[in-house]
Amino acid sequence: LQVLGFEVDTVNSVQFSNHTGYAHWKGQVLNSDELHELYDGLKLNNVNQYDYVLTGYTRDTSFLAMVVDIVQELKQQNSNLVYVCDPVMGDKWNGEGSMYVPKDLLPVYRDKVVPVADIITPNQFEAELLTGRKIHTEKEALEVMDMLHAMGPETVVITSSDLQAPLGNDYLIALGSHRKTKADGTKMTQRIRVESPKVDAVFVGTGDLFAAMLLAWTHKHPNNLKVACEKTVSAMQHVLQRTIKSAKAQAGEGNKPNSAQLELRMVQSKNDIENPEIIVKATVL
Repeated sequence: LQVLGFEVDTVNSVQFSNHTGYAHWKGQVLNSDELHELYDGLKLNNVNQYDYVLTGYTRDTSFLAMVVDIVQELKQQNSNLVYVCDPVMGDKWNGEGSMYVPKDLLPVYRDKVVPVADIITPNQFEAELLTGRKIHTEKEALEVMDMLHAMGPETVVITSSDLQAPLGNDYLIALGSHRKTKADGTKMTQRIRVESPKVDAVFVGTGDLFAAMLLAWTHKHPNNLKVACEKTVSAMQHVLQRTIKSAKAQAGEGNKPNSAQLELRMVQSKNDIENPEIIVKATVL
């Protein structure tokens, strides 16, 4: 976000030694009191003037509930504030979904967080959790996105899914839906599908990268979800291809790269993040 020209005040939801994709991690999970104290400091200096709020990985229900209070307060002082929520809860491995945060976060996301969010970026498993509906086809995915719109957000992007891609098995489908109310009160929905080449490795942090870049590119292209998603997914591809190439080189031929070798090559991808060459096109549905 900083590379793309945004001033960012970062507040950690957890203070960990490393991400949880490693065998071990140490550190602290922040609760609502600690978040409130940090926000209070910003408020006392009158620097809590924001255009966007972006939230991701959280492990504590009280922290998450406090986020909602803060977002509502910030929206009272800036009615144009956009809240981008990545409802990080879990994912699918080999077709089986599982949560990697405490299960009691789900009702907080569903009942409190999503209703105040403007943009949400769940993966397929998280979209299913939030709506209580399974997705087997693209039609069902679009229906689930409509259910998510009905909960509050104007923009819903399912960042990854296990749906069959028209381009074949080597591609991963993301779906986007942007619903806006026109001046005369009628609702208009733009829907897109993005197919990107699969990269055979387990990366950690791709969802965070996706949400941050989607925030930036929807800011720069507010009425064009197609272009915003093309730039976001293309930049992701550049980062992942650079990461896998580097990881394989470090691991040596025939060896499987480990978590440390698969750390996203963010700094090395600065140019691709700032100005991504469009290598993935979106289809308007």
